[in-house]
Amino acid sequence: MIELGKTQTLEVIRQTPNGVYLNAIIDKSNEDILLPKNQVSECLKIGDDIEVFVYKDSEDRIIATVQKPKITLGELAVLKVVDTTSIGAFLDWGLEKDLLLPFKEQEGEVKKGGDYLVALYIDKSNRLCATMKVYNLLSNRSPYKNNDRVHGIIYSINSQYGLFVAVDNRYHGLILDKEVYGSYAIGDKVEARIKKVRTDGKLELSVRNAAYAEIEGDAQKILDLMKSRGGKLPLNDSSSPEQVKAELNMSKKAFKRAVGRLMKEGAVKITVDGIETLYN
Repeated sequence: MIELGKTQTLEVIRQTPNGVYLNAIIDKSNEDILLPKNQVSECLKIGDDIEVFVYKDSEDRIIATVQKPKITLGELAVLKVVDTTSIGAFLDWGLEKDLLLPFKEQEGEVKKGGDYLVALYIDKSNRLCATMKVYNLLSNRSPYKNNDRVHGIIYSINSQYGLFVAVDNRYHGLILDKEVYGSYAIGDKVEARIKKVRTDGKLELSVRNAAYAEIEGDAQKILDLMKSRGGKLPLNDSSSPEQVKAELNMSKKAFKRAVGRLMKEGAVKITVDGIETLYN
């Protein structure tokens, strides 16, 4: 049986001026499919087996190709947007005909030139299309443990939960909203630390290092900002987490740790109005 969207080994059934026609080796389909002439090697003959990918051409005909697509059914891949149109975006998937990502299958703003994690599916019209709705296709059986460093891509953003990340393009990952510092967009690639492996196998991530490794960087960030403001900063223990994040793009907990380090080193003092440097 010939399967749309998959790489498979088919048999050469007949030869024509347009190329060769193929069919399954067993459980043959009702119709043979064409492998175009420009992809047929001179040594290929009737009865031979050949590995091909099956898709639909620009005229919506099922066709075979010896080209290797960047994604097949059942897989996830990061693909580049080559164009955006009134019906959706078109992705480069390594074949002559670009792959459609319909509007209804998009997450957030999709931009030309952007890279996005997608899966391949067959729509109601029996055509191959891409979807960014990949949550249910990700695995929760990763090989990682707490504090491992991982790479992933943001595939969805939720204002309540945070940034959904596909670790290695295949495992469930989440950067909780309280761990999000800075601006991120769908399609952004991130390097993160595994903060926690949940009991269900999903990964809670942080784009910050472990606390002991962050203190030096946070302390320097505070000193640099104070220097640019005449040695003062209107933040202290009574400042809200929102105020701290707005000024320094860090959590209040991280701020207090860093200020504690600076006080221990005699670099700053706490005042009613905030903190001040003790030396220039």
